[in-house]
Amino acid sequence: MSFFDSKIDVAQLGKVAVLMGGDSAEREISLLSGTGVLKALRSRGVDAHGFDTGERALAQLTSERFDRCFIALHGRHGEDGTVQGALELLGIPYTGPGVMASAIAMDKTMAKRIWRFEGLGTPDWRLATRAEEVRRAFGELGAPMIVKPVREGSTLGLTKVLSAQQCEAAYRLAASHDPEVLCEQFIAGIETTCALIGQGQDAQALPLIRIVAPQGNYDFQNKYYTDVVRYDCPSGLPAAEEAAIQQLSLAAYRTLGCRGWARADIMVRASDRQPFLLEINTSPGMTGHSLVPMAARACGVGYEDLCLAILAGASLDAWQGRGGQP
Repeated sequence: MSFFDSKIDVAQLGKVAVLMGGDSAEREISLLSGTGVLKALRSRGVDAHGFDTGERALAQLTSERFDRCFIALHGRHGEDGTVQGALELLGIPYTGPGVMASAIAMDKTMAKRIWRFEGLGTPDWRLATRAEEVRRAFGELGAPMIVKPVREGSTLGLTKVLSAQQCEAAYRLAASHDPEVLCEQFIAGIETTCALIGQGQDAQALPLIRIVAPQGNYDFQNKYYTDVVRYDCPSGLPAAEEAAIQQLSLAAYRTLGCRGWARADIMVRASDRQPFLLEINTSPGMTGHSLVPMAARACGVGYEDLCLAILAGASLDAWQGRGGQP
């Protein structure tokens, strides 16, 4: 894999803050991700330090003279463009997509609007801010229907709605996380995910992972705290089908202007094998159950080297220096 081929001079990386924790609903998972990344970077000789943004002011990154940041934050104020914007103002390079790409990817409806405009397959949807709009969406999209917060991750606040009687409760659960609720057509089929690395035309897709969860229930508990989910990598899909899904994932990644790394979630409809983009995660998990490290291992790249390569790609959106000079 070319992204991992270049030799990295650890001394050039400087003092590194691993941003973790934060104040989102995914704080606990972020602490697990950040702790793993911190240990991995230190094992490769990086001068890395944990930095809990839920307990410390970002201004301390400047006063303590950090040279770059590895963002291991998940959810709000971590992968929604806010911390990225703060780091732009501080002039500290960071991992993952920039301000706009992060903000758009976090807002599932905005991402879907762009993908649909670009002709990329994504399930039909409706946006709701009231329970009656969820019921109306159910009548239009049919059963089953997925109801979830527009700006949340790790399947938090998600309900698979099978009847009109479930709509109000599904709305209340989703709205407890976000005032805007996404009602999405359910795609019955194969659940897959594709890790993406790099930038622009040099970006590349790692091997696809097929996710097989009990009764298709890939929820928060099964994602992080059980071993009942099966992850197939190699995916077992026909080579041409896997390649097509990888190309769809790359197109989705590039269309949003992503860089560094991300992970696309795709459903393959059983009836006609058509792939549908669900979302892109711009700060994927790095826990013991996480999927990007799994895909990297399939390429012969260990967790530590993955973390180091992602860190080495840290950058800024903005031009450096004064007066627009690079």
